Amino acid sequence: MSSTSTATGGTTARAAGWVAPLCWIAVLLDGFDLVVVPTTLSGISAEWELSAGGASTLITVGLVGMMVGALSIGTLTDLLGRRKALIGAVVAFSLLTLLCAFAPNPTVFGVLRFLAGLGLGGALPTAIAMVNEFSRGARGGRATTTMMTGYHVGAVATSALGILVVEPIGWRWMYVIGALPALVLVPLMVRHLPESAAYLASHGRRAEAEEVARRYGLELEAPAAAVDPHASEASAGGAAANLRTLFSSSYLRNTVAIGVTSFMGLLLVYGLNNWLPGIMREAGYELGAQLAFLTVLNLGAIAGLLVAGGVADRIGARKAGMAWFAAAALLLALLSIKLPIAGIYVMVFLTGCFVFSAQVLVYALVSANHPPQVRATALGWSAGAGRVGAIVGPILAGLLVGAGIAFPWGFYMFAVVGVLGALALSITRTARR
Repeated sequence: MSSTSTATGGTTARAAGWVAPLCWIAVLLDGFDLVVVPTTLSGISAEWELSAGGASTLITVGLVGMMVGALSIGTLTDLLGRRKALIGAVVAFSLLTLLCAFAPNPTVFGVLRFLAGLGLGGALPTAIAMVNEFSRGARGGRATTTMMTGYHVGAVATSALGILVVEPIGWRWMYVIGALPALVLVPLMVRHLPESAAYLASHGRRAEAEEVARRYGLELEAPAAAVDPHASEASAGGAAANLRTLFSSSYLRNTVAIGVTSFMGLLLVYGLNNWLPGIMREAGYELGAQLAFLTVLNLGAIAGLLVAGGVADRIGARKAGMAWFAAAALLLALLSIKLPIAGIYVMVFLTGCFVFSAQVLVYALVSANHPPQVRATALGWSAGAGRVGAIVGPILAGLLVGAGIAFPWGFYMFAVVGVLGALALSITRTARR
């Protein structure tokens, strides 16, 4: 690492103070998107007389869009810049979400959800790359996990908002409300969000990079050309060059292992968010409102994220991620044991602590072990592979629920997925930097 001069403490603090909150709000929109369709599905199904298959399609199509968006926009982010990509993703998602409120039929609604997913799918890898590049020293793990609390705050807030909105004034208003943050967020991003110094330096804009680093009290990363010849190819080439770098001999092992790990991680996240209440009801628990149950799960996720980042910064994201996946597997297996209702809520809270932050630690590992030329591409690959798991997870859990064997076999299945995530992460290695 080569040092740059730093700005005065007050200027640096004020400037750096914008990056994390703006990215946090962008990630909050991802949490909104996670639950907005399930929250509004009863109203949508009633208006358009949807079958169960049609309703499932509306949930899935947005996830497919997010998968494509993560894979494509993550790569474009390394070519066009973090700032442009993130602002563009938020604008696209918000506009298309607003249009969902005026969809005349489920076909148009599905197309709009797919297109909105394209925009939002690119926001997550871009925001993670930017927050890591504006974190200082060895604080990347904490920066990533703290930012990802926005995802779960968004999910909980959207579920609560659904109670106040869907029945009293109609499901369409949820999509209007979901677009409103952009009215404040986008102008703030345009005014206060800088371009990443790491991106500028990797694209030959050294003077601009040094100025950004000076203002934000950062250190510029060593040029990737001195470390990996494929990374220097990516800086000069386009999207194809970036992808070739990920699948070059230097990164192939991590690329494949991280793809598998992310698949397992988001299979757990989406499978549990969609089906955990149903599995517990099948087990005979009187859970009360589904919202309260999912709130406990997501509050556990927030607590776990706040702890996981500090652990990752001390022992490394790879070791922390392996421990988190293993702990998640153990807790998921233990959920198959019948407990009093108070006990099951405690277990669900603890499960949320480990399941959700395990996947975020994968993002922290990716961000820390790829040069700036391909960092967002690598994060996009991780998120895109994970979105496949996000599609598969609810389908597998739904099949078990439909067959009447989700308890206890659903928990055993999820536990095996956690073990596979830990094993896949164990074969990664720290990339040469």
